[in-house]
Amino acid sequence: MRLVDALPTDCDYFLNSVDPPTRELFDRFDEGHRPSDAAEWPAFGSWVQLRLGLGDDGGHDYDDAFLATVREIAESDIPWTPRDVRFLWYVAEALTTRSHTNYQELYRIPLAAARHLDHSERRSILGTTAQELKSSHRPAWDSLHEQLDQVLTEPPEHGPAGIVRNLIWDGDPLARALADVHAPRLVAPEVLPLLRHWTTARSGKPSDTWLGTARTLLTGEAVALIRDLLALVAAHRETRVDQVTDEGYEWTETIFLTERTSIALRGMVWTCAVIDDPWVAGLLGDLAVTCGVGIGGTGANCRSEILANAAVHVFARRGGLDAVPALARIQAKVRKKSVLNNVARTLDAVAEATGLRRAELLDRTVPTFGLGPDGVREERVGDHVLRLHADGPALTFVNPAGRTLTSAPRAIRQEPVLAELKATLKAVRQALPAERFRLERALVEERRWRWRDVVELFLDHPLTGLYARNLIWQILKGPAGLPVRNETGWELTDPLGSRIQPDPDMAVHLWHPISETADDVRGWRGFLLERGVRQPYKQAFREIYLLTPAEERTRTHSDRFAGHTLRYGQAKALLNQRGWTDLSIGHWDAEGANHQGEALKELSGWWARWGMHITGPDADELGTASFCATEDIRFHPADATDARRRATGAGVPLTQVPPLVLSEVLRDADLAVGVASVGLDEVALSGHEDYWHAYGFGELTETARTRREVLVRLLPRLTIADRVELSDRFLRVRGELRTYKIHLGSGNILMEPNDAYLCIVPGPDRSAEQVFLPFEEEGGTLSLILSKAFLLADDTAITDPTIICQLVPA
Repeated sequence: MRLVDALPTDCDYFLNSVDPPTRELFDRFDEGHRPSDAAEWPAFGSWVQLRLGLGDDGGHDYDDAFLATVREIAESDIPWTPRDVRFLWYVAEALTTRSHTNYQELYRIPLAAARHLDHSERRSILGTTAQELKSSHRPAWDSLHEQLDQVLTEPPEHGPAGIVRNLIWDGDPLARALADVHAPRLVAPEVLPLLRHWTTARSGKPSDTWLGTARTLLTGEAVALIRDLLALVAAHRETRVDQVTDEGYEWTETIFLTERTSIALRGMVWTCAVIDDPWVAGLLGDLAVTCGVGIGGTGANCRSEILANAAVHVFARRGGLDAVPALARIQAKVRKKSVLNNVARTLDAVAEATGLRRAELLDRTVPTFGLGPDGVREERVGDHVLRLHADGPALTFVNPAGRTLTSAPRAIRQEPVLAELKATLKAVRQALPAERFRLERALVEERRWRWRDVVELFLDHPLTGLYARNLIWQILKGPAGLPVRNETGWELTDPLGSRIQPDPDMAVHLWHPISETADDVRGWRGFLLERGVRQPYKQAFREIYLLTPAEERTRTHSDRFAGHTLRYGQAKALLNQRGWTDLSIGHWDAEGANHQGEALKELSGWWARWGMHITGPDADELGTASFCATEDIRFHPADATDARRRATGAGVPLTQVPPLVLSEVLRDADLAVGVASVGLDEVALSGHEDYWHAYGFGELTETARTRREVLVRLLPRLTIADRVELSDRFLRVRGELRTYKIHLGSGNILMEPNDAYLCIVPGPDRSAEQVFLPFEEEGGTLSLILSKAFLLADDTAITDPTIICQLVPA
């Protein structure tokens, strides 16, 4: 009987990957022909492998003649290709799931064929076989595991690299580096037993027994190697690899670490729990941030969740205050909830041990990095002075002649203190964003302190003080002011010049414009601009979102930011950075269950829920959304015991939501729209033309109105002041060739007199001068508008042909 007719109907899929010439050979073999040349033997082996499913009693028993053919093929020197071997294993594994129990015969040809490939190809094809058989088909595992081990194990003559590959394999660039570069150290007698122990780190947490064994095996050489290798992991990034199947299907895969590499590295991280060296906390913090953020460095997912959690677990076991700065960095950068929950538990445990609350613990454990009160650390090497400046941050060098340099003189490049200062500079750069994040969170959460604690922990701190001294502080139910140092300490000064000396025990908090009059807010904004004070985030210039009549009519939801079309990836990344979670939509199933989603944020005892759904085509073949359409925003009281249940349904009336919570949530939504809207694109996307025009040139949002107010104050100070003027929605710029209108929301440009659209793709060096902004800008739109204004005010100097052809049509 022909093979194609004899196969059970549910096994027809075996033949789907068989090309027509091979099928013709199968028909010849069915008629009793043998291979006529060496090139036909692989097809003959595949035909015999398929025939193993057709023996007596459903393929469990075979006659001696057929078994002799199986053994002949297995023992022959056949030119097997990786494609042949994949097919043989595919058939064998599929027949195993059909209760075929003659495992030795079923796998005889696949095992023999695999031996014709190099070990890297063997691991690629057989990579999951052993574990699947062990977990799902134990009898098959018991029968075959010794032969599988032999096929996958490289021989001793492959040297140290082969030993490492036998344990970790080579499925990603870091694993290959461990084998190719670090193998001699890894297989040294004083390290190899520990390496073998690391590969057993398969559980979520190490047991006391596991750690006891690690402590016993740990040597000085191993400690030095752990430090070097974990530094590699902290610096490691994902790699995009082009893949091609045997059938010619192509795709690109992003690889960070494979499972086997991650398991060994997790064991290495766990071992840090028994290493009492000062470098451990900082390095594990670096590793946790690298592994805890998403691909590309952002997002709510992790490059390697198991490694990020392993590092946090080590902090939990070690305890101590030295873990807190690293945990604060993780909390500021990582958005994966499982990791953040572990960080929170660890911080709470350390706080409880010290008798402090978590926020207080973070306040008191910010490192100073050896900086002086002015934020500068100075070291002298011979006649040279090295200075580390937190404000920047940067390293500078003063040579014997007193000249300040920005690069290290040759005479000190090998000095140990230079290397140490460079490492400290890196740590300062990492700590500053965490401090900015912490101070803005304190603003929106309305934290309170005693004035003495503000002075000690913020204003006098050489690192945090860089930000805290430029923020407005307010006495509870009293006046507010910007910190100013006097002869005895710190006091507060308001825009009118009045000085306030708070009592050390007075309660203070960060000033928020939500509860201030418009005149007071305008006064602070003018004061900051006049003084040249640049705040670390928008405080005085913070947008305020008050309840509107439309929201009073809709009662339980806000439609203020509904109906926008956003680039999904950008919107998700920004919302993740602002503390939103759970947004995950895509074309992943036929029913479209994942077309609809929502982003969630918890703030001050409330859940905010912003609905979104897919619009437009996929971003890739995996069904990832390219664009999303925004829906309404609803609020629910947070309930620690049942937060998810509470964050469903109609939501509470918006009049019950605290004004600051409402304002901050809507501000996040405005920021997401202002960064990710397709209305910001230089040209309208197909299918979104009406939205592009309505958003790109329409009414201003609160963020854009704040941008307009900043421009009112900035424009008179600019060198192009005589060529610019503001209207309600546009910055009007008079050039020599045309007059231009730059929209204050999108940055899109129209040209008078006929409102022709001008496309300018953002690029470097568009601005003629650096313009002081009184805050660190989110999204960069204000800077973009100013750079376009400077460019167009001097339009006769434009050399870009793509712009010139629009200004002076042919």
